[in-house]
Amino acid sequence: MTEEKRQVSAEDSLIARYFKPLATDPGAFGLIDDAAILSSSGEDIVVTTDAVVEGVHYLATDPPDTIARKALRVNLSDLAAKGGSPAGFVLTLALRSKQDAWLRPFADALGDDARAFACPLLGGDTVSTPGPQMISITAFGRVPKGRMVGRTGAKPGDLVFVTGTIGDAALGLDALTGGAAAAALTDPAARDYLIDRYRVPRPRNALAGIVREHASAAMDVSDGLAGDLAKLCAASGVSAVINAHHVPVSAAAAIAVSAVGLEKLVSGGDDYEILCAVPEQRSAAFSRQAEQAGVEVTMIGTVIAGQGTPQWVDAQGEEVTLGRLSYSHF
Repeated sequence: MTEEKRQVSAEDSLIARYFKPLATDPGAFGLIDDAAILSSSGEDIVVTTDAVVEGVHYLATDPPDTIARKALRVNLSDLAAKGGSPAGFVLTLALRSKQDAWLRPFADALGDDARAFACPLLGGDTVSTPGPQMISITAFGRVPKGRMVGRTGAKPGDLVFVTGTIGDAALGLDALTGGAAAAALTDPAARDYLIDRYRVPRPRNALAGIVREHASAAMDVSDGLAGDLAKLCAASGVSAVINAHHVPVSAAAAIAVSAVGLEKLVSGGDDYEILCAVPEQRSAAFSRQAEQAGVEVTMIGTVIAGQGTPQWVDAQGEEVTLGRLSYSHF
């Protein structure tokens, strides 16, 4: 074997240096193979994938540690909404360069989240690109056989719940890019809070088992509450009436909402909260168990018969017209 053939490729060196320490599951084989084994032990395996692209899902100036956390957490949010427990993930990186100043904090933060959410790295791929950087993650979760919570089970009479607060991320991005929210957010602490909510989602994995136990349908809110609710209702063959004044808004967002309006909050996207339909007889137990798990949930409306776009009403019962329902990539 020649000296050239014995040399480790730059890609192998990069993987060994930054990502092999994250591959703690035995089924990952220390990343020396080109496949991994994920044991199921009789459960169903839930699979979800999301990519974050520079200039679309994060800004080029965003810190690399926040980009890593966002890339994994948007996938963990999907697993939580399906009632799944994280099992592991595979990672694809399209990088312009392999500078340690970017990769080290990225890999460290990814490893921290992998441990915190019990979702180890199983494998992946690295490629170079002359264009925008891209991080794609496919995450795997486990649910008891036949218990994944889909979008299709909502029934008339179910109550519509959402976790956390809505619109923070959209306002954080607006503040970062000099939008209307930037001028309204004169409180630095409020501005920083909203920017952090944009950069680092808070997946509600603590609620996964509770969603699985009580919800008839669920999904995570990624493209905007209004649009994602319309998707859930369409999948279930129902509609809904939503009380716009019940949509939970953080104190920081409340400062800027007068400048940007309700539509920005419910259609802006990047919330990564859980939206679910819960039968009325289960709603009290759902709310109580969510509180015990440390996750705030708010009832914002009711599922009704019909197949029209969900109706939004104000505190006086007057219809609220939304010109846009969600963020669209195309």
